[in-house]
Parts: sequence; structure tokens; C-alpha cells
Amino acid sequence: MTAHPRLSLNQATIKYAPFDEALRLTRAGGYESIGLWREPVAAVGLDEAARRLADSGLRVSSLCRCGFFTLPEGPERRAAIDENRRAIEETATLAAAGAPGSAAVLVLVAGGIPAGSTDLAGARARVSEALGELAPDAAAAGVTLAIEPLHPMYASDRAVVSTLGQALDLAEPFDAATVGVVVDTFHVWWDPAVFGQIARAGASGRIASYQVCDWATPLPADVLLARHYPGDGVIDFTAFTRAVEAAGYAGDIEVEIFNEAIWDAAWAEVVERTASSFERIVAPHLSARVGA
Repeated sequence: MTAHPRLSLNQATIKYAPFDEALRLTRAGGYESIGLWREPVAAVGLDEAARRLADSGLRVSSLCRCGFFTLPEGPERRAAIDENRRAIEETATLAAAGAPGSAAVLVLVAGGIPAGSTDLAGARARVSEALGELAPDAAAAGVTLAIEPLHPMYASDRAVVSTLGQALDLAEPFDAATVGVVVDTFHVWWDPAVFGQIARAGASGRIASYQVCDWATPLPADVLLARHYPGDGVIDFTAFTRAVEAAGYAGDIEVEIFNEAIWDAAWAEVVERTASSFERIVAPHLSARVGA
């Protein structure tokens, strides 16, 4: 079996697969790349995870995730900043261990409004302040901090950054190699300004990752688990993929799905269906190779 050369399986799509199984299944499915998550890496230890990744022959497309730095100044915020510094080191280690073409990209989710607060603007300002603290560490490690805007339904509890434009505003004070953005179709498909913002991101070289999955209604009770295979919902992947390609992004493309039914399915079947849906819905609009 051979998957499209730019397809990366985000590890969350087979969430319950242990680290070794995720690597094995991804490679057996014909993929060249995997998007890793910090928790499965921590379960085996960073050094051991890096060794196993190197043995797999897979590229790493990103490490998910860190961020969550909207808290006001105090011990909890300091702990969050320190955790982000550790995540930067992990990203650099894993990217160095992956096959050639691996990306040292750390996906950042901003965090929600702190408990007891209604200060949305203040929470967003603290995201900017955190980036200012972390950018020197990322630059020294050769890591790109990739701000991921999340759909507005997550603004209160997960991400006060809701649009690609907001993410770019936060990124622009920094070098593009150090702070970029994630274009995730699930989160930004609804935004009437999104295609202009994708072009803006491309012009400044800030697209650090392109993630794809679909949106379908009705949403489940837990809206975090509302993602679907590309082609099973309402998102126009032709328009999005062409826009990202026109913006100059030529890296790996991750399929990242949070969906309990998909998580409960046989992992090998999920790997195969992910590849087939990508080949049918996304691949026709892509250049063939990473970096092409």
C-alpha cells in the first residue's frame, strides 16, 4: 500500500494506538510522515521515542501540542511557560530524529478565558506576551511555533484565537521561521475572510502546517469530537487546498480527526480509510512532493 507522499497521519486519528503501533501502522499504510503528540511520546520517554521514530523511517510533520498560556501572571502561568519550553526541546529532538524533510513545528493552542474572568481581550494579550517570551527559545532550537486558530465554539475553554487573521496578527512581530500559523480546515472553514488570510500567510511565509478533516452536523454532545474524514461533510477541500498550494505551502498535510467512532474502529482500517479519503478529496489539488 502506498499513500500520497505528502499525506501525514496525525497520531490523534488513531488516538488509542500505543506509540510503537502508531509508527508501525503508519509505515505499513504506506505513509511517509506522522504528526506526533506529546503524551504518547512521554509514555515511552523522549529519547526512546526519538530512537523508535528514527528506526521507523518516517518524517515527523509536527508535534502537538502546547500553548495554554492565557493565565494571568503567577505560578500557574510560569509553569505553563516552562512547559512550552520543554515542548520546544521535544520538538527539536524529534525533528532531528525523523527522516529527511521532518518539520520542527510545535502546534500551539492558545488557551481559553481563565476561570472567573470575562476579559477576552486580556487573555489574547497574554498570548502575545507568551510568544514574546518563547520566541528566543524557539529560534535557538530551530523550532517554529505554529499558532492554531480554533473554531469560535472553543473560545471560552480552549483557544481565544479564533481566526487565521488573529493568528497572523500575533505571529507578525516575529520572524516567520520562528512563529507561524496552522491552517486547519475544521476550524477555519466558516470564516468569510479565510482565503484572503491564507494568501496573507503565504506572502509572509507563515504557513507552518496544513491540517485537514471535515465538518458535519449534527455535532456530538462533546463538540471536541466532531471531526470527520475528508469528504464526509461540508468543507470545500478543493478551494482550501488550492488556496494553500497557491500560498506556497509545499510541506506535509496532516489528517487529524477527533471522533469517538473513528477512535473505536480498527486502527488499520482507519489508516487505510484516511489515505483513501485523502487521495480522493485532497490529493488531486496537490503538487506531488514535499518541498515541490
